[in-house]
Amino acid sequence: MNVGFLGIQFSFGLQQSAINPIFLFLGAEEEMLPILNIAGPVTGLIIQPIIGAISDKTWSPKWGRRKPFFLIGAIIGSLCLFAFPLSPALWFAVGLLWILDVGNNMAMEPYRAFVGDKLPKKQLSMGYQMQSLFVGAGIVLANASIFLFQDWFGGAVDAVGSIPKWLYYSFFIGSVLSVATILWSVLKTPEIPPSEEEMEEINSHKALSFLERFKMPFVEISSAIKAMPLFMWKLSAVYLFQWYALFVYWQYITPMIQKTMGFDLSSAAAQAAKMSTTYNIATIVVALALVPLTLKYGGKKIYAASLFGSGIALLSIPYISDPIYVLFPMVLFGIGWAAMMGIPYTMVSKIVPQDRRGVYMGILNMMIVIPMGIETLTFGAIFKNFLGGDAINAMLFGGVFFVIAAVLSFRLNINEAELDALP
Repeated sequence: MNVGFLGIQFSFGLQQSAINPIFLFLGAEEEMLPILNIAGPVTGLIIQPIIGAISDKTWSPKWGRRKPFFLIGAIIGSLCLFAFPLSPALWFAVGLLWILDVGNNMAMEPYRAFVGDKLPKKQLSMGYQMQSLFVGAGIVLANASIFLFQDWFGGAVDAVGSIPKWLYYSFFIGSVLSVATILWSVLKTPEIPPSEEEMEEINSHKALSFLERFKMPFVEISSAIKAMPLFMWKLSAVYLFQWYALFVYWQYITPMIQKTMGFDLSSAAAQAAKMSTTYNIATIVVALALVPLTLKYGGKKIYAASLFGSGIALLSIPYISDPIYVLFPMVLFGIGWAAMMGIPYTMVSKIVPQDRRGVYMGILNMMIVIPMGIETLTFGAIFKNFLGGDAINAMLFGGVFFVIAAVLSFRLNINEAELDALP
């Protein structure tokens, strides 16, 4: 059921490692990178909770509850990936990023809810860590394709406004995988039909007028936020620093490598892809190993340790100028990424009602995209005015934010009495 995450995360891997270099290839200034990435936070904030709420009230005997949404999202994403390297100008690439993010966000949260729908509580940890494994695998393939194609077909780019041809191939592969892997999950994994009570609620929703149905997702989101468990409010504080730091890393890793290793932009992008490949290989290796560790020591402790390790990684890589040695801190970062992509989703899935899992997974994504939105609006000015326009200082800034997130994660306690009362 998690195979489709391979394609979704191949797309996400290209967003991490290739899209910001493409913006730079097309003439963007480094201080513009945060605001050029605002598409992700805005579309995530709008699309994911609304689609999650709509999917909670959807059922088709042929297509199911969640699958129509992540299939349509995959098709949108596939078309955008095919067009992206053909961008003739910066404004065109930025516009495509908006549409790509709409597709990816339409696919993401119904898919996460789909996994939670299918599994009993005792299998949620394994299900979401398996999801984390496919997340790592998709990003590994994306980044490996970038530096391999650069090695086989690449070379420096002669002029601003020119995207290297070797980048085309990675996007074309991603375009195919986005649809093919989602189709595998759609065709091979049946959804569990709603209970009689859920079906009555779905039918009553269908009987509403168009205007009432249009308003319903917003009403659902508002109601769910008011009833949101205290645990999720505490998690939002962790996410504020965690995802702000992640966005800083993805935006400034390539410019940092240019400065610390003296590479041109093309070679720096390939080196950033190697680093991303390394940490995602670590994610694949440790993803399932985190399941027994969380059962033994608790998700909170493993999550906190992983965030702290990610902070250490970001604080150390600016001081490593060797392209081989700089890969070692990425192992720590990969362990952190495995925890980030699995443990919080397991915790939240356990404490929210099943019939509202879609909307709560959307709200959880709001906790991701709001920090990203704050970063895109604020970090350009911070980078220019307080960090001296230096990508090295940007990476150190991200490392400090990860350490703060690790400290805040020790407040994440689940009320077992409330957990036992949930269906």
